[in-house]
Amino acid sequence: MEFEDDAYVLSARVHGETGAIVELLTAHHGKWAAHVAGGASRRMKPFLQAGARTIVQYRARVSDQLGSAALEPVGEGPAALFDDPMALAGLSAAAAVVAAALPEREPHPGAFLAFEALTAALALPDVWPAVFVRFEAGLLQDLGFGLDLSKCAATGSRDDLIYVSPRTGRAVCRTAGEPYKDRLLPLPPFMLSSQSRLSPGDVLAGLDLTAHFLELFVFGPLNRPLPPARVWMVERLTDTQRL
Repeated sequence: MEFEDDAYVLSARVHGETGAIVELLTAHHGKWAAHVAGGASRRMKPFLQAGARTIVQYRARVSDQLGSAALEPVGEGPAALFDDPMALAGLSAAAAVVAAALPEREPHPGAFLAFEALTAALALPDVWPAVFVRFEAGLLQDLGFGLDLSKCAATGSRDDLIYVSPRTGRAVCRTAGEPYKDRLLPLPPFMLSSQSRLSPGDVLAGLDLTAHFLELFVFGPLNRPLPPARVWMVERLTDTQRL
């Protein structure tokens, strides 16, 4: 089996004396693990950081075995973010979420595009935390658990949507949700329109929202917690008052 594809590195660990097992998010083939010869070398290490963009050439004798891969780096990757520890934390968190959430060897082009959009936004400190929320919402969508924020689940109204049902992921308008607001999740306006201005607390509300449904639909059934890198990112963002 062979293929060539655009990919992002999700993780890498040393294997043997000189090699590495690298987990990749590919554009058209989904999440794959492969052995990279020389991956433990000092020369290769910068290209195997989480979030590094690459072109992968994958080869395996049979489809169900761990194959080998040759990687060709594309762009600066994480090195461009070395002066912004928070952006690096966001990149690591995104890679950890994708690695833990996606099944192996199943095409998920939407997840790749969401990750690509996030990496492009990481150079904008005031923007990328909100894009991270959209990235996780896109990941849920691609996995078949998309939030329905188009209209009120109770009335069908498309106006004044300010809540989300924690059970179904459907939006609820102010009037219908008021009697049950203590049991509903806040819906920040920026998740409805990219033109909405961010207010204090909006990003945190968005991160709480996507975390709830990642736990409910993705990690809970797998008996996994949210990835520690994602928890740490939210804590850092909270400490720096960027939410």
